[in-house]
Amino acid sequence: MGNDYDGLRSWLAKVEKLGELVRVDGASAEQEIGEATDVLQHTLGAPAALFGQVPGYDPSFRVMSNALGTTDRIALALDQPAGLSRLELSEAWATAMRELEPLAARVVTDGPVMANRITGDDIDITAFPAPKWHQRDGGRYIGTGSFDITRDPDEKWVNLGTYRVMVHDRNRLGYYISPGKHGRLQRQKYFDRGEPCPVAMVFGADPLLFLASQAEVPYGVCEYDWVGGLRGEAIDVIEGPVTGLPIPAHAELVVEGFASDTERMLEGPFGEWTGYYASSTRDEPVLTIEAIYHRDDPIIFGAPPGQPPDEFARYRAITRSGMLKDALSRAALPGVRAVWQHECGGGRLLTVVSLLQQYPGHATQALHLAAQLHTAAYTGRYVVVVDEDIDPSNLEEVMWAVCTRSDPATSIDIIHRAWSTPLDPRIAPEDRAKGNFTNSRALIDATRPWEWRNEFPPVNVPDRASRDEANRRWAHLLRK
Repeated sequence: MGNDYDGLRSWLAKVEKLGELVRVDGASAEQEIGEATDVLQHTLGAPAALFGQVPGYDPSFRVMSNALGTTDRIALALDQPAGLSRLELSEAWATAMRELEPLAARVVTDGPVMANRITGDDIDITAFPAPKWHQRDGGRYIGTGSFDITRDPDEKWVNLGTYRVMVHDRNRLGYYISPGKHGRLQRQKYFDRGEPCPVAMVFGADPLLFLASQAEVPYGVCEYDWVGGLRGEAIDVIEGPVTGLPIPAHAELVVEGFASDTERMLEGPFGEWTGYYASSTRDEPVLTIEAIYHRDDPIIFGAPPGQPPDEFARYRAITRSGMLKDALSRAALPGVRAVWQHECGGGRLLTVVSLLQQYPGHATQALHLAAQLHTAAYTGRYVVVVDEDIDPSNLEEVMWAVCTRSDPATSIDIIHRAWSTPLDPRIAPEDRAKGNFTNSRALIDATRPWEWRNEFPPVNVPDRASRDEANRRWAHLLRK
């Protein structure tokens, strides 16, 4: 990266060259930006949108949405070439992760994010056009395509995590973190000591940092170092004047402050990634802002979840599928051909593994690993293992395998009391009241039964390689 890298803006310039950026002036933060975003993210191939001249705000303050709504734009964020299919991009991502060596962030003394510094009585986060993304949201959410920076008080490693952030008033933000997430574990350590938790929140930055912050990067590994290893060049950070936390030098908008367990306010409701308002409203810790930093003409990076499949599901399907394939490889599970965590399940609720069976029980082993490795353990619902001839990213092929190769009475196992979340709409009210945020997982073996796989009726279409060749050879027949 170095001094010629400009974070979100460098990436945005590439998106514009692709012809995949529209600029919209005059849309309201109270309704119209959210409405337009819903249209964009539920339309395949829709462009990224940059909203400017938002009524009631500094006309230079901007909001971006649907930034990662196409495979090519996700590829740009992942430093991969355009033109790859979803599965090819996910495979390339998995390969990149297997080969990376973490590279520590580089501390610099200044950067574009420090162009404007606001402290004391001048602090007013409501001056920025945080949209009301969904009709029933309890307020304006400045943090959707954002990440929070915290440091473990005992182990000293830095975590970047994406958690929703609601605007309460001029200097207070509410933020919700699901149980078990790294940022919540670190925050609780401070609270258990009776201390406030130092936090920096970044509301616009390099899209790869954002994708890393909402991925299942291993515990104890800093996302800055992880991204630096992927890129082969260290991320430039500035030590925050208030908290000492590392802030991306090329970020758009950052706040520093302290979260308290004693000062809480009602947070929510917010339309979450499952497509529901399952988490309702509750008292959540408040971040009191002590400083705001922003670039000239800052861009708030919006990535609000909608009803899947949406932008959120599209980029998560690619990144999380690659990460799960890498995790299965690290667990020494042989025979994995491909993995997909489907968009219709928000990139979490439906996981499919394509497997070349090599021994009795192989499919069952794959099912349990895919359900409980950290990458897929949170809020899963269904895990399906299919044979190597099935494209796991093709939902119709997967369901054909389920319908023809599985037997409901013998091919389905259930895991009880698995890790879920208050965001899960299927948790019963009585369990929710008790704090029992667990769910079950259905494991579906949709492979040819090992014992008589060679006697299973053959399929009536060419093999995958032949079909791919035929598609290339006869593609001209599909042109209008």
